[in-house]
Amino acid sequence: MKRIALITTGGTIAMTKDPRTGGAIPALSANRSITEIDRLKEIAMIEHHEFSNLPSPHMTPETMWKLSMLVNSLLKRDDISGAVITHGTDTLEETAYFLDLTVGSEKPVVCTAAMRSIDELGTDGPRNVVSSVRVAVNPISVGMGTMVCLNDEIHAAREVTKTYTSNVATFDSPGYGPLGIVDEDKVIFYRKPLLRESFEVEKIEENIALFKTFTGDDGRILRTLPEMGFKGIVLEAFGRGNVPPKVADSIEELITKQHIPVIITSRCFKGRVLGVYGYKGGGLSLEMAGAIFAQGLSSQKARIKLMIVMGITNKLSQIKEFFVHSRGGRGWIRA
Repeated sequence: MKRIALITTGGTIAMTKDPRTGGAIPALSANRSITEIDRLKEIAMIEHHEFSNLPSPHMTPETMWKLSMLVNSLLKRDDISGAVITHGTDTLEETAYFLDLTVGSEKPVVCTAAMRSIDELGTDGPRNVVSSVRVAVNPISVGMGTMVCLNDEIHAAREVTKTYTSNVATFDSPGYGPLGIVDEDKVIFYRKPLLRESFEVEKIEENIALFKTFTGDDGRILRTLPEMGFKGIVLEAFGRGNVPPKVADSIEELITKQHIPVIITSRCFKGRVLGVYGYKGGGLSLEMAGAIFAQGLSSQKARIKLMIVMGITNKLSQIKEFFVHSRGGRGWIRA
């Protein structure tokens, strides 16, 4: 029987209702109770590591970094076959992608969570944990990178996002679909993710801003971000990667005068950002000004990647190489 490291970080899966306020709050013994879920012992030997008991909005890049170091150290052990990580749903996709980019092992890493606290009717946490352990022990999961498993669906960390504020079927991969499913005691994969990277870094750059442009945006907010200490900016644009004209002026100034990397994403769920439109503020004009297009990444994940890349280099040309040229396979890129 395989040994799986079950790392608990908190989230709704480890919460109960506060009798005074009625709100869900972290429960002291909830992380331990996750390891006692029925049927887990039938699937694997569980080794529990209580990393934290945080609501996921309390997660920080530094916390993700420490979690990544723990996962890397555990997966180096010959007796550990994989890791399952419980987490809050709000920021799970960011932590999962951070791990996908920074965990060097080919052993499975599966992130899971719950939309309902452990004392709610129809709580989904126990089943999600059981399904995730099934995925972690499955031999086909080796080489799949970090995955997210909830509601009996398996998703790639790079592609998955939370789509519904309350429904247990909240996680989806728009434009891609799940990697596979868990059907009772069977794990069934339909495909394997090809666009995967790993970075071996000794530090990350946490001061990365995420800014969403809007109609009538005059670029004033954007220009103040470096003054607040931000070293890089992810800008969520319209459509193919287009912005209002004055925002385009601010982007050009940030890049050419302050040498701040500006990564362009789209508020659309599907499709690629691309320099198609040549008018002022169009994607082509931004590209010519030196903006970098984040292909196939949501804004929050582009921010995670920029944090890691800027732990390697601050040079705009090199940052662009990391975003523009996709690297297939799982080779480590060293600082």
